[in-house]
Amino acid sequence: MMMSLAIGSTFFLSVVAGVLTDNLGIRLTTFIGGALATAGMFISSFFCDQIEVLMVTYGLMFGGGASLAYTPSLVILGHYFQRWMGLVNGFVTAGSSIFTIVLPFILPYVLDVGLQTTFQVLAGLNAFLMVAALVFKPLMPILPQSRPQYDNSCKGQCKSFWSRIINFDIWKNKRYVIWTFAIPMALFGYFVPYVHLVKYVKLVLGEDTNSQLLVQCIGATSGLGRIFFGLIADRPWVNRILLQQVSFFCIGSLTMLLTAVNAMPFFIVIALGMGLFDGCFISLLGPIAFDIVGPTGAPQAIGCLLAMCSIPLTCGPAIAGALFDHLNSYLVSFLLAGVPPVIGSLVLFSISCVKQPPPGAPGSPVREPLEKQNNATAVEEPKETHTLMSDYRISNGDIKEPRPLSASGSDEAVKVDVRRLATLQRESCV
Repeated sequence: MMMSLAIGSTFFLSVVAGVLTDNLGIRLTTFIGGALATAGMFISSFFCDQIEVLMVTYGLMFGGGASLAYTPSLVILGHYFQRWMGLVNGFVTAGSSIFTIVLPFILPYVLDVGLQTTFQVLAGLNAFLMVAALVFKPLMPILPQSRPQYDNSCKGQCKSFWSRIINFDIWKNKRYVIWTFAIPMALFGYFVPYVHLVKYVKLVLGEDTNSQLLVQCIGATSGLGRIFFGLIADRPWVNRILLQQVSFFCIGSLTMLLTAVNAMPFFIVIALGMGLFDGCFISLLGPIAFDIVGPTGAPQAIGCLLAMCSIPLTCGPAIAGALFDHLNSYLVSFLLAGVPPVIGSLVLFSISCVKQPPPGAPGSPVREPLEKQNNATAVEEPKETHTLMSDYRISNGDIKEPRPLSASGSDEAVKVDVRRLATLQRESCV
């Protein structure tokens, strides 16, 4: 129960992590998350035999801290590695695959030293999140975004307050809305084989079968898939959303195919395939979010998506388990589990029917060309750059009215303003 609560908290509180990332900054949000996760794990070591306390310390504190650290870790990659975002996401997320492979070997030794010591060692490992947070320095300046103006009524003031905290513009991007609802739809059956595969294989092949090997196979190819498909996704001719559709379709098909095999070699082949396409799906979450809403909306876009994913990831395996208890068979459970990923992959086709919002429209992505990455965002029209810079300086009290722009289209003052804007925003993010 507490494991489910911890995983659910990690995903569900991602929306809070996205809001805090926008308002407190990437570095501070990650540091708070690391401190909360460390404290939760350390306190849990003194209450190993009290489930009620562990529900709070491990389920909520550790899960919430992990959420606050995980979301910014995906966002910061877009500031440093925009050109190779898919590959870098693959390397970053491959760590969980390594632990999936290694954990079965070290678990017996961990249990020998006792749960209290184990929790304390894990608390020490979590403390490294706070150290890592210190190097999360944003490099990509984000040009100031216009906010809607509201009247002075109570309702208007309330809307103005929340608009400064929550980025409502990402929900005006139809492509993001479709993507955010299609992904959780696909995940209703996505997690079922990962939870029930070991037990299912034992039922089919016998209790003496080393079905734990399948979990290690999934972890191994998932790590390779994250790096391999991340590298492919960085090719300019590759459609990342289409690549994610292929991964969902293959995962759904392989899940249903599990019901038709009755030999260990076939189970291994299916497990290797599922891990490979699982890596594809995981490594593309961050890059696609940046593609659809840009760096301005990415923190809350990723947070909202992960929060919505918490529902199917928690309910899907539970529903499959309930069906097994009622039918005493996994046949229906695995067949039904393969349907949502296939449907989700087909729903994602509708994104191609929706045009990307024009630059400057609410929720539109703002990306810089490859040769300008990690520098001030390039704006083709100098007057637009000058206007944005003037608005930013007025809002911060630097000047009281806009400075006139000279007639030269390549005015050196505009270039200086862009550099000053980058410096101001970097300082405000630190």
